[in-house]
Amino acid sequence: MAAELRDSHGRIMRDLRVSVTDRCNFRCLYCLPETEEAANFYRTRWEAGRQLKPVSVEPIAYEWKPKAHLLTYEEIERVVRVAAGLGINKVRVTGGEPLLRRGVEQLVGRLRRLPGVEDLALTTNGFLFARKAEALHAAGLNRVSFSMDSLDRENFRRMTGRDGLGEVLEGIAMAQRMGFRPVKVNAVVIRGMNDHELESLAAYARERDLSLRFIEFMPLDSSRAWQKDLVVTGREILERLNQRFDLRRVDQSSHPSETARRWSFEDGRGEIGIIAPVSEPFCGHCNRLRLTADGKIRTCLFSIVEHDLRPLLRGEATDDDLGRRLTEIVLGKEPGHRIGQPDFVQPARTMSCIGG
Repeated sequence: MAAELRDSHGRIMRDLRVSVTDRCNFRCLYCLPETEEAANFYRTRWEAGRQLKPVSVEPIAYEWKPKAHLLTYEEIERVVRVAAGLGINKVRVTGGEPLLRRGVEQLVGRLRRLPGVEDLALTTNGFLFARKAEALHAAGLNRVSFSMDSLDRENFRRMTGRDGLGEVLEGIAMAQRMGFRPVKVNAVVIRGMNDHELESLAAYARERDLSLRFIEFMPLDSSRAWQKDLVVTGREILERLNQRFDLRRVDQSSHPSETARRWSFEDGRGEIGIIAPVSEPFCGHCNRLRLTADGKIRTCLFSIVEHDLRPLLRGEATDDDLGRRLTEIVLGKEPGHRIGQPDFVQPARTMSCIGG
């Protein structure tokens, strides 16, 4: 078995995102915009006289994968064990919403015990976190990231399709009380929807001593309604925040594969990160792989090709066979995504199905 997962561009894979379900209890504007309000938002942008591509903005009901198609916890553990033997040391459990999958804390415990897994994290929308926090902490979860795009209750409902801001805020506070470090909060910024909250979200991070990541709006929604003019670029976000706060750039020279460019506040409380895959791609240092809930390996968030491991996992393949297959897949990893290029093709799956 090879000693590491190296692609043809010299990048070595260290980070594996593991989706445990494609299901979600939110209907976020940038992922599963199935609500009438989401459709109205996109339709309004069309009617403002902008030159936009003719895509449907009608609510779409996504069909979830049957349970039999999803990897079992034993199968997920096996993939992670083999990947860890090839140098993967960071694992993040994602969804959909991972806390919707029954017994997810059992998987966390299994992964925590695997040799080579040094960093184990989870990304959640936070709605169910308070119910699962104790079990996840006891299972050995290192850290947690929350998705929270607005601090305004009504705007939060418009963006997510659910009146759940209170539950998310309580989940974040609980994670901090329990000692998860760091606690990160991710906010996708969409022009005309929540870009007016940049400063208030940053102030919240400083007040609560959180790491807050602003993320550019990416073309990963189920209705194909993404429009480039709705992207608030990383540069614009930083310019806005610099007008309000005294930010100090964090030295990241020892971690070139980090996706977020980071700044600390003057008093050292809290941190701001900007993830700008649309306007400032960071593909050259990408060291990530993604395992979907139904057993597909994706070498890029925007891959249009997936590599199915389920036949190997449910056949007679050995761990060495699985390792060789992972090595072959990584060797063909794309040099980068093509967002903004004439030949860009949006992935068939949404973020909910790919796993962030």
